[in-house]
Amino acid sequence: MAFRFTATRPMRLAATLLVVCWVSGAHAEEASSPTSQQPAAAAAAATPSPSPSGQKGGAGRGAAAPAPSAAEQHRLPPDSTTTQTLALPGRTLNFTATAGSIRIFDDKGEPQADIAYTSYQLDGADRTNRPVTFLFNGGPGASSAWLQFGDAGPWRLSIGGDGAISSASPDLLPNAETWLDFTDLVFIDPVGTGYSRFVASGEDVRKRFFSVDGDVNSIALVIRRWLEKYDRLLSPKFVAGESYGGIRGPKIVRNLQTQQGVGVRGLILVSPLLDFRDFSGSSLLKYMYSLPSMTAVAREARGETKGRVARADLADVERYAQGEFIVDLLKGQADKEATARLTDKVAALTGIDQAVSRRLAGRFEVGEFRREFDRRNGRVTGRYDASVSGFDPYPDSNYAHFGDPSGDPLMAPLTSAAVDLATRKLNWRPDGSYQLLSDSVNKSWDFGRGPAESVSQLREILALDPKMKLLVGHGLFDLATPYFASKVLLDQLPAYASADRVKLVVYPGGHMFYSRDGARQAFRAEVEKVMK
Repeated sequence: MAFRFTATRPMRLAATLLVVCWVSGAHAEEASSPTSQQPAAAAAAATPSPSPSGQKGGAGRGAAAPAPSAAEQHRLPPDSTTTQTLALPGRTLNFTATAGSIRIFDDKGEPQADIAYTSYQLDGADRTNRPVTFLFNGGPGASSAWLQFGDAGPWRLSIGGDGAISSASPDLLPNAETWLDFTDLVFIDPVGTGYSRFVASGEDVRKRFFSVDGDVNSIALVIRRWLEKYDRLLSPKFVAGESYGGIRGPKIVRNLQTQQGVGVRGLILVSPLLDFRDFSGSSLLKYMYSLPSMTAVAREARGETKGRVARADLADVERYAQGEFIVDLLKGQADKEATARLTDKVAALTGIDQAVSRRLAGRFEVGEFRREFDRRNGRVTGRYDASVSGFDPYPDSNYAHFGDPSGDPLMAPLTSAAVDLATRKLNWRPDGSYQLLSDSVNKSWDFGRGPAESVSQLREILALDPKMKLLVGHGLFDLATPYFASKVLLDQLPAYASADRVKLVVYPGGHMFYSRDGARQAFRAEVEKVMK
């Protein structure tokens, strides 16, 4: 999860781009582990020479150890590696779990940041042929907790139904749909998220990491260093990103291919945003992209289909959105006939009051739809999952003062579960607070010269490696990153991005569609196909 719009908020819509080459000569050093050697200065500081009896510390023998550097003061604890056993239906998984960090340096050899990761490696597997997948979320400013505890990790937290409330128990249970059966897993928390942190001070280092390309460079470097550290360079490698991970993912794969010397077999994108330009400024495409999801919400609420609404039930809406709707939209409000036709059709599809649709000329911003859909009952829909609704705390206000009933309640249980896993199960106890979703990182993000897009990198990475595959998964009710945007953009790829290499799957659900058992099970099967 955790894609944030900063252009519309209450909702944070971000915009993104470009690479700072500060890492080109940079190198990384893993945070010290029980088997690694401490730097000389740190070792000296940790074990000062004893002062002779009766002699005060001073220059020469017996002098008090110098104060540790700022980098050492902020350093994360040594890596913790534990053996784990997971009893699941029909099988038992024995694996090695490591909670630790990798240190990033600048081109002068100065330490910059410690990037935390959690890895799971199946015991007894042939590591040459065993896939390894690197996973991260989005934001910017999100840790990897959503993918780890909602979808792919060995333990899962219920984040749907009764589990999607702030006071829900954060108990982690064995995840029957873990990907660990067919791939080792490495969850990465970019700096400023989870326990990852800066060890250098100053605004320059923050600006480098909190930028589209600085972020990409640092994560790609961590991936390479992890592969080196655990002797996995020969393993089949996959990358998975969620939400803003749709911008990160293709760029990181491109960086790995061309800068880090690491080939990638496949890219898995979960509820991705691929092009911010379509959701910013005066772009009309955002209305086309969101219309099928808004209609799905209305049809689900009205119970128009037997059981859950499926993508197949929206074929007529997709045709309309790409046809008559976009044509009438482009004609503009100067064409009264086209506008009237559009507004009435949109009202009928979305269930929004016809008078409201006419007032807005059929152009529904996400926030307006969320408030108007059930305004008569004083409720607002979720942004991450618009099939979920909650009370509007200020239903009579002229302004929107509401959060996201499908996302905000997850903050507490996910944070508690992440801390519990690190400290109790994995025996890793960093100081400081765990940052599930950092507003500070999000607000500090440098998107470069304009709204970011990653479709260019998608074209490049698929063209460069004819064997590489792309899997994109979406939820029908997601208004943060609507599935139809990905569908339209993927359809624009050249012929070499054939159906056997590029696949879009859409499930009933929201941004975190994997919170629903059926969607999580189906998506896991698709991921396994990519890796086989």
